Amino acid sequence: MVKPVRKAIFPVAGLGTRFLPATKAIPKEMLPILNKPLIQYAVDEAIEAGIESFIFIVSEGRDAIKEYFAPAPELEKVLEEQGKTDLLALIRDVVLKPGQATYINQDQPLGLGHAIWCAREELDLDNEALAVILPDDLMFNQNGAGCLKQMIDVYNKTDGNLAAVENVPKEQTNRYGILDVVEDDGILAKAKGLVEKPDPADAPSTLSIIGRYILQPEVFTFLDKKERGAGNEIQLTDAMARTIDTVPFHGFRFEGDRFDCGNRKGFVEANSAFAKAFPE
Repeated sequence: MVKPVRKAIFPVAGLGTRFLPATKAIPKEMLPILNKPLIQYAVDEAIEAGIESFIFIVSEGRDAIKEYFAPAPELEKVLEEQGKTDLLALIRDVVLKPGQATYINQDQPLGLGHAIWCAREELDLDNEALAVILPDDLMFNQNGAGCLKQMIDVYNKTDGNLAAVENVPKEQTNRYGILDVVEDDGILAKAKGLVEKPDPADAPSTLSIIGRYILQPEVFTFLDKKERGAGNEIQLTDAMARTIDTVPFHGFRFEGDRFDCGNRKGFVEANSAFAKAFPE
């Protein structure tokens, strides 16, 4: 039986050093694409996919994301008094319902695998799969379903672990988790292995994992070991690779565009694309 996906983890504890000094005070996920921060696009994508609970992995003392999704009674009062009902509705729409959001501090920056491991006590590992969304990978499908909704539709047919993927230039394989592909129909690729950030000369393919995952609870068996991998970090790719003999792994090419907003070039490109898509 395919385990349902009701909860999503958002790892947002990174320092965002590529955007300093702006990220000295706020997480990079609060940087805006037009008038909405990156984290809002990620949460909207999760809501569209049917996610009910949102788990944010944050760093100590940086409360901007928590404040963003909470009510703002003073601002609401001012907007109401000024009759700005459209803006009032806009800020109320971003508020998550009581009990929907959980915030967990990642006490050490030990990698994506460690960030996911930090959420373990909030998950029903016996009965549910989970989604992971990296908000600085902004997925945009203007006229169709969002990336995670597409993935859940596919997951309900394939089961196992599933990640969004795209081909990258050969020389960039050392930036990504790379699939060792055994079957590929152009949309769905079945992998027999995964390699985290391989040297281009050693990469088994150029098909790279990007910031969306649906994971089975088995990955926590290996995340619990806290073994270090590439960059001396606890890598999620390594944990998925360890389960590949018992849990099938597929890479999914979603419909839409991906903008890597973890760097300035991708961030500018995303703003430009969204401005063209929404000229108002």
